Amino acid sequence: MTDTDGWFADAERDDSDAMAAGIREGNSDEPRNWPALALEAGFASDEDDYYDALREATTAATRTAVAEREQADDRQLVHAVRAMDDCNRTANELAERLAEWAGTVDPEAGTGVEYARAVASGESGDALTEPAIRSLAERIADLADEADDLRAFVERRTPAIAPNLCALGDPVLAARLISLAGGLEELAKKPSGTIQVLGAEDALFAHLRGHAPSPKHGIIYTHDAVRGTHPDDRGSAARAVAGKLAIAARVDYYSGESKPELEAELAERIETIQARTAEKESDDDAAPDGGVDHE
Repeated sequence: MTDTDGWFADAERDDSDAMAAGIREGNSDEPRNWPALALEAGFASDEDDYYDALREATTAATRTAVAEREQADDRQLVHAVRAMDDCNRTANELAERLAEWAGTVDPEAGTGVEYARAVASGESGDALTEPAIRSLAERIADLADEADDLRAFVERRTPAIAPNLCALGDPVLAARLISLAGGLEELAKKPSGTIQVLGAEDALFAHLRGHAPSPKHGIIYTHDAVRGTHPDDRGSAARAVAGKLAIAARVDYYSGESKPELEAELAERIETIQARTAEKESDDDAAPDGGVDHE
């Protein structure tokens, strides 16, 4: 097909795949009277027939593009990490319900998912003989097991999809960032300031409405470099981590080449930030009565 041919040039009316391919792959340097050309080529009987065919072809092309996008590796990762979080959240909520219910028949009832596992396996003692309680505990244990399996899937698949993101953080954090952004391409296109607050949208909107301070970080708080930095300098650490994550996402999406220097550069920057904190604390300890050092 050339730029002077229509998308219909090599397609038969009863071949929807060929028409969809013409829509997706065709191009033209300038507008042309495509309905008239379609009539001349014998593809359509009249203008209305042409537009009917065009609608069918564009719908098929869109359906194919969506299917390909959803089957992409990063989209599979998005679904997996969201399913993992759903399983964990539901299991924890039901575990609270189980603890309340079990407490009505057993004064020694425990709490949490591990207690649910104990009830499900019969390790909680003879007090819990109610079949409905045991059944609920089994469902909670099943959900927790499914969450563990999904975490293993995420940890196994993410390094192949986003090796540099994984190297800077960990597979689960990388997968959550991809999920929050809507995909690896979307994450790669975001500035570091946006990546820094991914997962803190509620706090950010509250800040924009004037009801709260600006959030220093979102989901990247789980990164060791952010969580392990003194609160006074945590914002600096979050900016440093987000900056390197933004670069890593772009490398992962556009080339996939491993860049170990990103990890080394981040470690050096975090060391500098944490050393600054240690120096401040040392000066405060040296100052008389915790005040200003006058030396």
